[in-house]
Amino acid sequence: MFNHFRPFDIDIGDITIHGRIGGKGPALLLLHGHPQTHMIWHRIADQLAGHFTVIATDLRGYGTSSKPVGLPDHSNYSKRAMAADQLAVMHELGFDHFFLCAHDRGARVGHRLCVDHPQAVTKAILLDIAPTLAMYEQTDRDFATAYFHWFLLIQPAPLPERLIEPSTDAYIEEVMGSRYAGLTPFAPEALLAYKQALASPGAVHGMCEDYRAANTIDLDHDRADQVAGRRIACPLRVLWGKHSIIEKRFDALAEWRKVANDVDGEALPCGHYLPEEAPEEVLRHINAFLR
Repeated sequence: MFNHFRPFDIDIGDITIHGRIGGKGPALLLLHGHPQTHMIWHRIADQLAGHFTVIATDLRGYGTSSKPVGLPDHSNYSKRAMAADQLAVMHELGFDHFFLCAHDRGARVGHRLCVDHPQAVTKAILLDIAPTLAMYEQTDRDFATAYFHWFLLIQPAPLPERLIEPSTDAYIEEVMGSRYAGLTPFAPEALLAYKQALASPGAVHGMCEDYRAANTIDLDHDRADQVAGRRIACPLRVLWGKHSIIEKRFDALAEWRKVANDVDGEALPCGHYLPEEAPEEVLRHINAFLR
């Protein structure tokens, strides 16, 4: 996994972002989702490194990146703050513009990165999400049942933290294992990494703050974009699982065309965890769209 990559820890103000970098060619930033780390890219990172300089990071609040205590308005876990983290990392590594591929929570950070810093992102691929505002506004019984954690994790601290912290391994296994493919797609080394990361001090709180921000300040930012007419300007490809909630409950292309100028994409033959369930398909799309 991640052959010929080197780890890094970059200080961004009062936090540190952890990641790995390897390869050669144009810069490609990879962002992970919940409740995982940059390890989600382990099936394709080495192949990508033959054509790109690959940077895979742990988001603020996840993995071995910093996990600050959330502010009362959750602004330090807003996708705007998390996107600024990633932009600063790329600048520190010497990249003023780059490609982006991001999954789940990382894709929400990626959405904000594209809108707030259009000069930085050349092209973007977002995996298995619809825009956050659309998903909350279209919530129904089926969505709330499948994505119950969206509503558990946003509860005021410390309720969800107290419920999850004593059994973080069980949270990983039940939440990830309850999706279409169960736990089968996850390599033992990767699954162990996810468990170890969530068991680390402050990790559950960081995860909850990510979701609390998504239900509050992030929606304010998204609505402000609508009013101001701010959209994703770079070419955008959206991919989602044929067996995921995105396929079942949302018209992904239609929703993204409401917030982006140039969108294409399709469903892949998998569930939610595209980089681990359908790595060859994801790799094919990255090479076709970004190269």
